[in-house]
Amino acid sequence: MKVRKIFYIICLILTLSLPSCRSEKRPVTKKALGTICTVNLFEDGSRGLYSQIFRRLSEIDSRFSVSKKNSDISKINDAAGLHSVNVHEDVAEVLRYALEIAEKSGGAFDPSIGPLVRLWGINTPHAKVPTEQEIQTARSLIDYRKVHLDGNMVFLEEKGMSLDLGGIAKGYAADEIAEILRKNSVSRAVLDLGGNVYVYGRKPDGSPWQIGIRNPYGTSDNPAMVLSLEDSMSVVTSGVYERFFTRDGNLYHHILDPKTGAPAQRDFLSVTIVDSSSMRADALSTTAFLLGMEKYSVTFTSPAVFINGDMSVIASKSLEGKISPADGWDMSIDFFGN
Repeated sequence: MKVRKIFYIICLILTLSLPSCRSEKRPVTKKALGTICTVNLFEDGSRGLYSQIFRRLSEIDSRFSVSKKNSDISKINDAAGLHSVNVHEDVAEVLRYALEIAEKSGGAFDPSIGPLVRLWGINTPHAKVPTEQEIQTARSLIDYRKVHLDGNMVFLEEKGMSLDLGGIAKGYAADEIAEILRKNSVSRAVLDLGGNVYVYGRKPDGSPWQIGIRNPYGTSDNPAMVLSLEDSMSVVTSGVYERFFTRDGNLYHHILDPKTGAPAQRDFLSVTIVDSSSMRADALSTTAFLLGMEKYSVTFTSPAVFINGDMSVIASKSLEGKISPADGWDMSIDFFGN
């Protein structure tokens, strides 16, 4: 009787443990970081590993969200002009890099852009075209040089200032997932965090990953260009079609220029950055859109692809042989830089 009872308990334990080990060969999609995230671990997928990945995404979201009252970013913003806030290392690391890009870009990329983001309300039910006075008031509160980071302590100099790290946090999250994959000896994976794509490892046959760059005039499943990439690279695009609203026949997109306080007006429609660091690619896609090709190429070296309004393409020379028009497209590609 005792033996039978022990056998029953062992069987029960094994049964309960199976779900965390069971293979999940299909991609898993969930909402996180304010967007739709899809993770495909192929033959190395298990419920336990997928759960670990999405728990990590949830942690990052809880620290970087501007809409969650108890997030580190909300605490920093609430304390603007009053006192410093001790933040998690996740936030300190991302903010440290964001301030570095802000300095290098001359403020084109600015993590203190929160007042403008909130004012325009793009991708919220409160989207509006602000008055010039409202824009100038918000602009007066944007200055990365008034953001102070000392270890894990963050202080915003003026009341009303606010951080918004939405232009870099998804890239950081992708890099963090890649670290989980390395620690768990995953052989290959594809991550798509709301358009931030990270290909990890190599395909079984050794052929390059094929990553599409969206046609700015089409849908997400309608690529204009294709990048052929190998082992562990991230592809991040900033485009006017991502988040926007229209008023009186005018389109207002989410890529706000701190220098004008309005959506950036450029001849190109999207910029794609290719880099082994998704955080760097995320920050630089916005930076390159704001700077333009010539200014971007003077300061930064991560390969870039600019798609113009006439659907001509300008790409970094380092991508020559790795970028081509998608099937059904016939467009010219000019190369710049190294």
